[in-house]
Amino acid sequence: MISSKIHAVLDYLMGVLLIAIPWLLGFADHSAATILPVILGASTIVYSLLTDYEYAIAPAFSFQGHLLLDLMAAALLLVSPWLFGFNEKIYWPHFILGAFEIVIVLLTTKTPPDTKFTIRSN
Repeated sequence: MISSKIHAVLDYLMGVLLIAIPWLLGFADHSAATILPVILGASTIVYSLLTDYEYAIAPAFSFQGHLLLDLMAAALLLVSPWLFGFNEKIYWPHFILGAFEIVIVLLTTKTPPDTKFTIRSN
């Protein structure tokens, strides 16, 4: 199982990768094939910064809510080439990264991390 701490690192890496992938693989233009991963990457970084887990700056919502957002974004990314009609141009990066993200969500421990500050007494 993947801990919430490892999941947080993967979230930020995935966000950056989604933003960069159109340029890394040479399909950057102003079509949905480019715009969708950039939007999903940026939103992944933003909601990761706001999730109640280890590497957030302003925890505003639960880890379970975060996992649901991850799952919905991954499903959208996976089907986006066919949904938005750019599958004849490119589809493998969207399909692979979407599937990878779904696997990560399924393998992540669903219990929320203990990120609250606690004072221990002896």
